[in-house]
Amino acid sequence: MKIAIVGATGNVGQRLCAEALARGHDVTAIARKEGDLPDAVEFVKADMTSDGAEKNLNGHDAVIYSLRFKGFDYDKAIAAFNASDAPRLLIVGGAASLSVEPGGPALIDTPGFPDEVKIEAEPARQVLKKLKSSNRSDWTFLSPSIMIGPGERTGKFRLGKDEVLKDAEGNSRISYEDYAVAMIDEVETPKHQGERFTVGY
Repeated sequence: MKIAIVGATGNVGQRLCAEALARGHDVTAIARKEGDLPDAVEFVKADMTSDGAEKNLNGHDAVIYSLRFKGFDYDKAIAAFNASDAPRLLIVGGAASLSVEPGGPALIDTPGFPDEVKIEAEPARQVLKKLKSSNRSDWTFLSPSIMIGPGERTGKFRLGKDEVLKDAEGNSRISYEDYAVAMIDEVETPKHQGERFTVGY
């Protein structure tokens, strides 16, 4: 497949590039600045909020947005995807909009949720809300567990829908590497079109 990864130089973006390349896909890495990327990717310097940005997405089988939410015009970025001929958009989302328990409040709405995290988490929740109300099914939003960071690629994890996943010790975590595995799995075998899902140990 030909996959465009927007925000490819970030922590998650780099792992997505590595995972997709390891599986034999053609990867276009799109970012505003070229960073530490494998030689095998095609780098395109672009801003997805600019006029005509959709041309960078044309011809791809799937597009992954690994972008910040705070201070970023995600509406324009999604409009660029909609104007392209790419059939699928997958978004690296946040965990804060996940429910803490079935039928319970979202993590972001629980007492003591840090304000410094909320400034990124609330815009992410709003993007998901708009996607859900769009009546489109060409998107997928993958929320990580509460803790995500560098680690091992084990390929062993659980998938969920709208609730926080926790391990036997009550921890909610996933490595960047295994998050990338779950995302590229979804690219190859779509199972969550038009919805959000989550990944954790």
